[in-house]
Amino acid sequence: MASVAKSPALCYLLFCASLVVHGCLGQMYPAQRRVSGESSCRLENLRPQEARRRVESEAGVSEFWDSRDQQFDCAGVAAVRNTIEPRGLMLPEFSNSPRLVYIVQGSGISGVVIPGCPETFQSMEHGQERRERREERHGERVSGDQHQKIRRFRQGDIIALPAGVAHWCYNNGDKPVIAVTVFDVANQANQLDRSPRRSFLAGQQRGGEEKGEESSGGGNVFRGFDDEILSEALGVRRDVVRKLKGEDDRRGTIIKVEKELHIAAPSREMEMEMEEDNGLEEALCNMRLVENIADPAKFDVYSPQGGHISTLNSQKLPILRFLRLSAEKGHLRRNAIVAPLWHINAHSVLYVIRGTGRVQISGAGEKLLFDGTVRRGQMLVVPQGHAVVKRAEEDEFEWVAFKTNDYAMVSPLAGKTSVLRGIPIDVLANSYRISEEEVRKIKFARDDETLFLRGRRASQ
Repeated sequence: MASVAKSPALCYLLFCASLVVHGCLGQMYPAQRRVSGESSCRLENLRPQEARRRVESEAGVSEFWDSRDQQFDCAGVAAVRNTIEPRGLMLPEFSNSPRLVYIVQGSGISGVVIPGCPETFQSMEHGQERRERREERHGERVSGDQHQKIRRFRQGDIIALPAGVAHWCYNNGDKPVIAVTVFDVANQANQLDRSPRRSFLAGQQRGGEEKGEESSGGGNVFRGFDDEILSEALGVRRDVVRKLKGEDDRRGTIIKVEKELHIAAPSREMEMEMEEDNGLEEALCNMRLVENIADPAKFDVYSPQGGHISTLNSQKLPILRFLRLSAEKGHLRRNAIVAPLWHINAHSVLYVIRGTGRVQISGAGEKLLFDGTVRRGQMLVVPQGHAVVKRAEEDEFEWVAFKTNDYAMVSPLAGKTSVLRGIPIDVLANSYRISEEEVRKIKFARDDETLFLRGRRASQ
């Protein structure tokens, strides 16, 4: 059960802040441009990447892709796949760069702590027994907890997380949660180098760390502080401080919760009602960070023979405007083709959810940067301005793509929306030294298809 408490002082604060809400968002999460940093972006050959390093925890595992590989370095991204077992809790942490998380499997709850927002959600006491155990402690009445908003997530959700914002998640379902995260380390919000870093507020990471890989070290943020200073700052005993540092904690960053967590989390219906309110508290402190892109009702392009694609950009999820990221979920039926196209204003990081696909990526008119198959669990970067074509193999092909622009755009080379459709016949005939009849076939042969092309062989 959850309730929202508002005091006169809080209402006044929200009213005053509403005058500068866009300024606040601009200060906290400005519409970030991407920076090249030290990357020379040398693209010679691309290849599908498996996760390179595996770190096990008590209740799950984290698998990291090599961010130093040329394609990830060029795109300015890093990636990790987390598997969280039932009743597994990923400890609170934050990153130096904005990120998008795609929930491949499972469901659960997560918390995002936004600086300056009040803890207006109240966890109520559960049952008569707990109510009877309320007591006076140090002159204060103990009755429940207060915390920031808890959000539910499920398979197909994209979760948007700004840089530097603390985040945790818990698997309250009956099967493992699999979550793939892409970090935009080239985003201007990252004031450090282009090495991905996560800083944990609790626990201790297992395994050694390698240069350039995602981490800020083996301990948590309390680890380096002096015991006496922390004891005084937090108002707790030194033995509690040592527990905060996690010096003897070998559980890793995903821990097992022995008893079910009792946390006030609103239903999805309540979340939607709260997000429809346009007040400051909803715009800033309860901003919408989660959107499902696997829902059939949200398909942007659908073909009964070809498949479907759903896109998520800053028009659908406004927080993406400040993160400068977007996403795409695609599904190809057997032997269907996604029309050859290039990304106008973004790199695209492709993660295969299911099946296998034949992918070709053209490199600056000279040669193919990639020509091969990609399969479940692999990643492949499609650089900005490089033409790509995808075809499902014997199985259906399903993917999610993370894009480095909040309103990523593509330009197809075939189908009804092809760039060739916008060029006069005479221009094309002279450009390619072919007849007008052949040009008409090129422009209009797929006139009944848009982005998805049926798997058919052209006559020789």
